[in-house]
Amino acid sequence: MEVICIIIDETGRKPNCNGVGAACFDPRFIGGDGIVFYFHGKGNEHFSLVSDINLQINSRFTGLRPAVRTRDYTWIQALGLMFGSHTFTLEATRTEKWDNEEDHLQFSYDGEALSIPERLYSEWTSPENNLKVERIASKNSAIVTLSEAVEISVNVIPVTEEDNRIHNYQIPSNDSFAHLEVQFRFFNLSAQVEGVLGQTYQPNFHNTAKAGVAMPIVGGADKYRTSSLLSADCKSCLFSPSNNVTGEGLLSMEYATLDCTGGVGSGNGIVCRK
Repeated sequence: MEVICIIIDETGRKPNCNGVGAACFDPRFIGGDGIVFYFHGKGNEHFSLVSDINLQINSRFTGLRPAVRTRDYTWIQALGLMFGSHTFTLEATRTEKWDNEEDHLQFSYDGEALSIPERLYSEWTSPENNLKVERIASKNSAIVTLSEAVEISVNVIPVTEEDNRIHNYQIPSNDSFAHLEVQFRFFNLSAQVEGVLGQTYQPNFHNTAKAGVAMPIVGGADKYRTSSLLSADCKSCLFSPSNNVTGEGLLSMEYATLDCTGGVGSGNGIVCRK
């Protein structure tokens, strides 16, 4: 099957929530195999999205559980990266009322807060020159690039009144539940890569998401739960700080950010494949 790559935003660089490597909404993922699935986790807990021998990407979920619900509604609120001996975090800051004119992105590197000017294309580069953060809008949108490893497009959004009405989230009046829309593009992954999203990039991965249903769910919360945003202590974690970003045993392959909106199926199950 031929897959056509389509760039559909004004900069061509913001997350495409219908593309491979996307993690958006409640949260809905599109794996490296092009299959849509949901992973709910739990609010205020941390889960490994990608764990490889030289790269760890964790997420922190924000969420709530209204009365009579059996599980939390959750969204990705923060990301934590570990590579070599370094760490990087980005998060959507909590805000009671959403304001488009306010920046809700917060960054840190090796535990120190980063200040990146709120203007289009302003950027920060690590002292080692292998990590770059670039704003792709003056506020709430950025691209994080770790050389020869991953490019991450992020956008901060609130839970809108319309989404709240449609899904009956029962969002309280004192929290907009600001969260991240994310899309990953990987350049080098090992064949053993793990994590909620990472596992879908294994060459022989079999996705258990049920095709043709409105919300195909993949479990494994206990397998991927970490003790913090910057811990690699989940049951399936592979990361070791002693490995370099471009270590041995990696597949020299770029996983492109494809648009799967035109693939096979209704968008709820198998939408396209590489």
